[in-house]
Amino acid sequence: MQATKNGICWRLFLFSCLFLESSSQAFGGQTQFICTSVPKDMDICAATLQNSVPGEDLKTTVMQLRETVLQQKETIMNQKETIRELTSKLARCESQSGAEPGDARPGGRRKEAGTKNTMGDVSRGPADTLAQLSQTLQSLKQRLENLEQFSRSNNSVQANSLKDLLQSKIDDLEKQVLSRVNSIEEGNPGLRNETEQRGRVESTLTSLHQRITDLEKGQRENRPLDKFQLTFPLRTNYMYAKVKKSLPEMYALTVCMWLKSNASPGVGTPFSYAVPGQANELVLIEWGNNPMELLINDKVAKLPILINDGKWHHICITWTTRDGVWEAFQDGVKRGSGENLAPYHPIKPQGLLILGQEQDMLGGGFDATQAFVGDLANFHIWDRKLSVGEIYNLATCSSKAQVGNVFAWMETNLDIYGGASKWTFEACRQLN
Repeated sequence: MQATKNGICWRLFLFSCLFLESSSQAFGGQTQFICTSVPKDMDICAATLQNSVPGEDLKTTVMQLRETVLQQKETIMNQKETIRELTSKLARCESQSGAEPGDARPGGRRKEAGTKNTMGDVSRGPADTLAQLSQTLQSLKQRLENLEQFSRSNNSVQANSLKDLLQSKIDDLEKQVLSRVNSIEEGNPGLRNETEQRGRVESTLTSLHQRITDLEKGQRENRPLDKFQLTFPLRTNYMYAKVKKSLPEMYALTVCMWLKSNASPGVGTPFSYAVPGQANELVLIEWGNNPMELLINDKVAKLPILINDGKWHHICITWTTRDGVWEAFQDGVKRGSGENLAPYHPIKPQGLLILGQEQDMLGGGFDATQAFVGDLANFHIWDRKLSVGEIYNLATCSSKAQVGNVFAWMETNLDIYGGASKWTFEACRQLN
């Protein structure tokens, strides 16, 4: 009987020590152990009660321990509820601010759905925004000068009238830009409404682009249907061109085009081809500070191509499904090659080919930060690997240059959206 009693007391004593130790660690306290010698034949329970809780019997000690456990359990539950509430509030603040971009997907080329910047490069500050607006205004001026030359040669009274009106609006926008530059230099705190101001300027610029495009449409009869270029003046999620027909199944391909851009960071996405179940079936993209990449079935090859100097460059990329061998050409010169890019995977049919935007889903999910900014022309696709000589003919605008047998550059083969404009292609004219 004495042994049983001692065993119970030992368990109670150990439980108390363990509980006090764990409680002390949980709440950042320090544990102190008091050891008392007990004669061999002495009642352990009596000794424990005598040294640990003098004047209290065993039942009182158990009740106190139980009460302490319940109180601390309640405290922990309250703290968990507070943490849960704070976490919820933080999540709501982060979703509303939209300040942080989503995590990059494999290859650093895609951004999780979130806030969409609909104008200009990735938002960095007032000075960068103004630089983008200045570039846009310069582009508009150049197009107006082209219109002016056309109207003089064709004696178009209507074109002159519209040109004068548009010139007046551009002058007003330039004054706004200059005023904001002065505000920045003087440290004016009145820039807090920058988002609203950008929205108004974007709306005005879009209207200007659309009216200039209307003027340019009147000149279609005076140029061949393949002598045109697409201009994407702003980094938006609504300017793009859609190829009217899908691509066939391909076991080899060559994609060639003329590009001109000075966008930073990254020129964006000249083209993307998506199929059901795979948004990255065939994509060319230069996003953020990453190099230009070719994606096939979501596999990535980094291309040694640099084009963001504001000059026209001819780009050609070849690929074969056997061993996934690829080659990259810039201005008729081979710049790099590799293999194991989606080997033995044919390009799937029944998809959508988009110029100027990267597709996160079939035909949509555009992200302004990945949009192409600049000019694009003579976009062709073949279902075979072109030779070095054939690519050189394309890059030098030779009369021997071939057109794509899968997709050929023709105005009638495209639907254009969002104010992306068309103008006479100038790169080959400059070479010839």
